[in-house]
Amino acid sequence: MPARNILVINCGSSSIKFALVNEEQPQFALSGLAERLGSPDAQVQWQHNGNKDSLILPHADHRSALAQVLPLVQTAAGGQLHGIGHRVVHGGEHFTSACLLDALSLAAIRATAPLAPLHNPANLLGIEAAIKLFPDLPQVAVFDTAFHQTLPEHAFRYALPDALYREHGVRRYGFHGTSHRFVSQRAAEISGLDYQHSSWLVAHLGNGCSTCAVVDGQSRDTSMGLTPLEGVVMGTRSGDVDPNLHSHLARTLGWSLERIDAVLNKESGLLGLSGLSNDMRSLEEARAQGHPGATLAIEVFCYRLAKSLAAMSCALQHLDGLIFTGGIGENSALIRSKTVAHLRLLNLSLDESANARTVRGASGAIHAQGHSRVMVVPTNEERQIALDTLTLIEA
Repeated sequence: MPARNILVINCGSSSIKFALVNEEQPQFALSGLAERLGSPDAQVQWQHNGNKDSLILPHADHRSALAQVLPLVQTAAGGQLHGIGHRVVHGGEHFTSACLLDALSLAAIRATAPLAPLHNPANLLGIEAAIKLFPDLPQVAVFDTAFHQTLPEHAFRYALPDALYREHGVRRYGFHGTSHRFVSQRAAEISGLDYQHSSWLVAHLGNGCSTCAVVDGQSRDTSMGLTPLEGVVMGTRSGDVDPNLHSHLARTLGWSLERIDAVLNKESGLLGLSGLSNDMRSLEEARAQGHPGATLAIEVFCYRLAKSLAAMSCALQHLDGLIFTGGIGENSALIRSKTVAHLRLLNLSLDESANARTVRGASGAIHAQGHSRVMVVPTNEERQIALDTLTLIEA
């Protein structure tokens, strides 16, 4: 049987990220981004076999953008497209794994939208557009939260009145689950360990960041909670703050709830601390030139990340290794070095020459001899979504 092709779609409120994944080819035959949808500047950019191209699509919506992408996908797949996998941010407690999309699963995703009002409605736009354009193809939803449904109750419950959980679903869900699962499996494979009998700490670091404890192939704790705001410092998100900060800002500054949410989600994190940028590359350059805000942002980021990883270690029986992934985790030797320096009690230390050369897609061990394993493992959420899609199609 020839190798199968899966189209992976990740929809935002005004964007569509897409990739054509062949189960036997390590590189994507086609990948691209439609952005600024609904505006006069809407466009789609793509890369096919190393060649880049783009198309202006004024005022295009999700469906019309996907209609432009369809011929590109069919050409790249040689007319053989076997299914579509959709990234969905929040599955609540309803979805503990990927699912085939039908009327019942779509209704359940819509019902979960209040838990992720910025993400799930956008994911649904892409799903509904794809179903109309590809009505005969099997389509699958893969949830960021599903991997974390194995958290024990003592890890996912907040210390709040029981009714808030039982009646309204207020609990810790976690995100980036597809990435945490992919890189922990890959780390075990690279290390020659049985994934089902291994224990990992994972740091997924990009504009959004989270940590996770993976034990015997299951998530046992993670830093994000009810929403992706909880946890470590991120690009523009604050991460953990005093729970009473909202009322303090409302009382002392007269800020509305909407203003506070905007500040914590879009104006905080690395951007807020540095007063300069949410891009770690820019901050590292500014730090080298003595910029105090960039220096502070990096110090806070690394210390808070190390604290979170130390906290995640409470869920482990033993430590097989610490994994760095995501745009920052895969490319910033400085962030890895400064973070690990705070974790000496976990017997972690880096081989600085190995750390320095493990960037730009390189993977492998970067720990010093005689110390616990530390690895860089590039994430590939699109491939994991495609694999999950194929598994359901086969079933």
